[in-house]
Amino acid sequence: MKSSRHFATWTIPLSYAVAAVAGGMTFPRLEIGVFHGLTSTVSVPAAMAIYSSVAAGMMALTGVVFSLAFIMIQFSATAYSPRLVLWISRDPFMWHAVGVFTATFLYAIAALAWVDRGGSAKVPLMSSLAVVGLLLASVGMFVGLIQRTGLLQINRMLSFTGDQGRKVIEIMYPQVDSPPASAVFEEFGSSPLIQTLIHHGRPQAIQAMDTPALVDLAKKSGGVIEMLVAVGDTVVDSAPVLRVFGTAKSIDERALTNAIGMGEERTFEQDPKYAIRLLVDIAIKALSPAINDPTTAVQALDQIEDLLLRLGRRRLETGQFRDLDGQLRLEIPSPTWEDYLLLSFDEIRYCGAQSVQVMRRMRALIADLTLRLPEERCAALRHWRQRLQDTIARSFVDLEEKQDAAVEDRQGLGVSPKRAASV
Repeated sequence: MKSSRHFATWTIPLSYAVAAVAGGMTFPRLEIGVFHGLTSTVSVPAAMAIYSSVAAGMMALTGVVFSLAFIMIQFSATAYSPRLVLWISRDPFMWHAVGVFTATFLYAIAALAWVDRGGSAKVPLMSSLAVVGLLLASVGMFVGLIQRTGLLQINRMLSFTGDQGRKVIEIMYPQVDSPPASAVFEEFGSSPLIQTLIHHGRPQAIQAMDTPALVDLAKKSGGVIEMLVAVGDTVVDSAPVLRVFGTAKSIDERALTNAIGMGEERTFEQDPKYAIRLLVDIAIKALSPAINDPTTAVQALDQIEDLLLRLGRRRLETGQFRDLDGQLRLEIPSPTWEDYLLLSFDEIRYCGAQSVQVMRRMRALIADLTLRLPEERCAALRHWRQRLQDTIARSFVDLEEKQDAAVEDRQGLGVSPKRAASV
């Protein structure tokens, strides 16, 4: 199967290094050959001392800064989720900073070789300005890295995760007032099975699907493609990935695999569940006895509520795709509203069952969604409201504690708009 192509982050500093070496070997030569009169007023000993200090100091700074950065990333992985921190470590800005630091070091070394070249007692002006410019750029990158480390704060980490979910929801799902896809669903299982695509190799996650390409392949063959896996699923060796029905001939397997993006881990690209999954991971880790931080779980629920509110206003039945003639060509498993609620609530409800703060926030979340979403979404919400009530009844022995936990409170332990009459 095909793997999604992601730009390798290590190529960013490598490109800077190659450019710095190439520039250091050619630019001073052109400068001396073409602009003979452009020389710096800095003395040769001073220039050599400056260039040497820049080169030596830059390598030391690079080692210290990035050692601390990666230590912070590893520390954050234990506090949040290693899958989430992986996205932070791949921030292109960090790798551009590595590239600028490396380029400054290499160019300073190269420029040093042209100071007093051949006993000329001259310092090339443009090269010295380039060294100073790279040094200033390195300082700017250093300041930017300090700002970037602020992303590891819990509030910003949760907001970052929620933003990824909001982006994909906006792209993937139409508004709820659009015609429901379920009204035109049709069955194709009675058509003859022509082809089954099997995955061979190590386990990989389904990261994205090129639905226009799959629809086009199905249309050209005159058949229907049924995906047996959803975005976010992990497929193992010999697992069936898709089936083709109703065609007179098989579809080229290479074309089919090229339309399915696979990789080592899930991505946000076409997977709203992944953002919720990470928020739930942060919440339940915060609720573990080793950390015992229910406030973080409440903050994660703030982001989850926003994502559910957006999902509840969207038409989620998007699993069937048709060609321009209205013929069904592709079916992909897609999560339902109930699936999203199960993912969002169940583990937090279980792990936070004895936290008054978490129970109150979850009750407020469900109440707010019930008031603000269409009626078609409310039956599932009422079911979860009852499950939450049952959890409170089982988890708290003292009657007053039960009443406290049954209050709807958006802060968990903050302003209570009303108190539960009974449990």
